[in-house]
Amino acid sequence: MSNQVHVIIGTGSLGKAVMRELKRRGVERIRMVNRSGRLSEAEEVEVAKGDASQLVDAVALCKDADVVYHCAHPGYTNWPSQFPGLTQGIMAGAAAAGAKLIYGDNLYMYGQANQPLTENLPDLATGKKGLTRAQMAEELLLAHQSGKVRVAIGRASDFYGPGVKQSSLGERVFGFALSGKPVSLLGNLDMPHTYTYIDDFASGLVTLAQEDRALGEVWHIPSAKTHTTRELLELIFDELGSTSKISTLSRPMVTMIGLFHPMLRELKEVLYEFEHPFILDHSKFEAAFGPQTTTPHVEAIKHTVQWYKEMMQEERAR
Repeated sequence: MSNQVHVIIGTGSLGKAVMRELKRRGVERIRMVNRSGRLSEAEEVEVAKGDASQLVDAVALCKDADVVYHCAHPGYTNWPSQFPGLTQGIMAGAAAAGAKLIYGDNLYMYGQANQPLTENLPDLATGKKGLTRAQMAEELLLAHQSGKVRVAIGRASDFYGPGVKQSSLGERVFGFALSGKPVSLLGNLDMPHTYTYIDDFASGLVTLAQEDRALGEVWHIPSAKTHTTRELLELIFDELGSTSKISTLSRPMVTMIGLFHPMLRELKEVLYEFEHPFILDHSKFEAAFGPQTTTPHVEAIKHTVQWYKEMMQEERAR
């Protein structure tokens, strides 16, 4: 694996976490791909500029790849119009290179389920973002079955960690708490909710890349113990050594504010995640690949708080 070429499409929080995990496992030939061709870690990896939604670019970006990681996504409000084309481009690039394609997915396609989420649940999403995710996963698996490209899909729950800002447990929790502002969350804080640490997500995706047994299937990436959101907040406040006021948005409030706020309007589709128990079952992964070591939330929160402190210090110094 150390001599293979690993191409990571998308240099957001997940792409960078995959890069860190590959380095941890001794991989030296890593190509990070984004539209700017710039990355702060550029001295340690190759950085390529291009638009993976365009076939010519995608093929060039994936040239010589042994593994391609799909960690890219368009803006949250643009998923239906832009995400399928991006995924099709990445799929074509991986196919042209003869590379494995590892897709970092989420859980929107299942819709509201009144049980822990397992890989054999049907796609019951009715909202446009869930339908988009379901469509892309289906196309990827069909491409694998037809022999076009070797694919494995890794799905994680709402994630948090270094570099993660646009998340339910992102800047409006960690950043706001460090700034002395009320933290802002959705729904019922006392419902059990699986949260995935971003480095655990990355570790799971790299494991899928190493295992030919993973190909052609969907896998739920192992996460640390499921807590309620309120319990996670208490762990965050313990790490900070202080508490913050907590602001929650109910469904009626999201509906009202969403009339003027595009992001909240989009989030209404997945509010059920925060109104009911939302528990990810990853037993299939461990049955296939053995017990997995996930990062305890206390440790993950410590790393996340430290990243936010450093990020905020850098912003103040500018």
